[in-house]
Amino acid sequence: MARMRRISGLALVLVLVAPPAAASTPPGDQPLPGYTISNPPLPPALVGGEPSRVLQGVHEHAAYAVEVPPRWNGRLVMWAHGYRGASTVLTVDPPQYGLRQKLLDQGFAWASSSYYANGYDVKAGVLSTRALAGHFRELVGEPRETFIAGVSMGGHVIGRSLEQFPGFYEAALPLCGVLGDQELFDFILDFTLVAQAVSGVHAWPAPADYLTAVLPRVEAELGLTGTPNERGAQFASVVADRSGGPRPGAAPAVAYWKDFLFRLAATSSGEDLAANPGRLATNVLTRYEPNAPVDVNREVQRVLPTDVRARVTPKLIEVPRIAGRPTAPVLSLHDLGDLFVPFSMEQLYERDVERNGRGHLLVQRAIRAVGHCEFSPTEVGTAWDDLVTWADTGRRPAGDVVDDPAAVAAPDYGCRFSDPAARTAPGGTRRLFPAC
Repeated sequence: MARMRRISGLALVLVLVAPPAAASTPPGDQPLPGYTISNPPLPPALVGGEPSRVLQGVHEHAAYAVEVPPRWNGRLVMWAHGYRGASTVLTVDPPQYGLRQKLLDQGFAWASSSYYANGYDVKAGVLSTRALAGHFRELVGEPRETFIAGVSMGGHVIGRSLEQFPGFYEAALPLCGVLGDQELFDFILDFTLVAQAVSGVHAWPAPADYLTAVLPRVEAELGLTGTPNERGAQFASVVADRSGGPRPGAAPAVAYWKDFLFRLAATSSGEDLAANPGRLATNVLTRYEPNAPVDVNREVQRVLPTDVRARVTPKLIEVPRIAGRPTAPVLSLHDLGDLFVPFSMEQLYERDVERNGRGHLLVQRAIRAVGHCEFSPTEVGTAWDDLVTWADTGRRPAGDVVDDPAAVAAPDYGCRFSDPAARTAPGGTRRLFPAC
């Protein structure tokens, strides 16, 4: 009894001395401390010659935009944006790849959140997107169905949202998504550590002069500034294996992405997980192939996660795990040569989904491009239409096999769903692939 009185007395003291919550947290119609908002007026779109209705504002510290067609069909699409980097300005994206107009023309409303924080903060994306879906009900009305679509880190938001709020979303369209969750950062770590192991130039953690003194030596030893030598070819083969296996586009992908990926090793900053998601990366159990001429598995430096708790927790954190338990149809698109978010993300997700007995809810399509999120409006629009038909009829659309090495390595892999007209698009990478 005396112990209970002491606890009660302590609780009373804490209540009396604790500052009010409002002193540290601004009201929901304001951004969190350290952030500002840029959400300029979005001009309405014309739908059948009539203007749409656009609503913008701030809800639970996140900016938002909502657009409703003149004759709304009662369906809503939530758009999940990608990685914003270290910016302290919160911004809103409308659906990309021509989807904004397509959705409106089909009678769908859409809503997009800035999220309440930037960085690699999937938790912010999951919670802000769900909160905006609830706010839509106050602004417009109760939708009969809510879909979700998005790009890159937005794919991580989607994968976790389906599990965080089971049954809430009708169907999902992740594009170039981080569906392999934390293993994206394992791959980025691999890129640097394997290059160092094969070149014989070891420097991890990356020193301050990494870009000016270490990286030039690594590239010279591998012949990456010209024609790769035997060790450079081994490095490229290991990267191909770790990013999805031998496949069309794997060779030009290394040359296209190497400068960007090497520099990631020297650009991580901050102690918080959203600012430095590499804190949970590891290669302790990774086996590398091919393992010759250099014995990579012996020579590579093994790195434990700096933040072990974040690596293993099932909780919703900034870089959360995706269990592979979708609760609605998922149709994904992924570029074969993307090494910022590699094709292996699809394979990892597919394995998890199959292990959980939910393969009937997943369709995946490979696109023959090397850029990140390099899709044509035709590719995305076709995928969207197929997803809606799937949700409406229950008929699962066609997709590519992503986890059969022989199928993925076939010279025509990715041709089935790639837009032939996109080969002539200026600035694209489609010409790095032979014509289908």
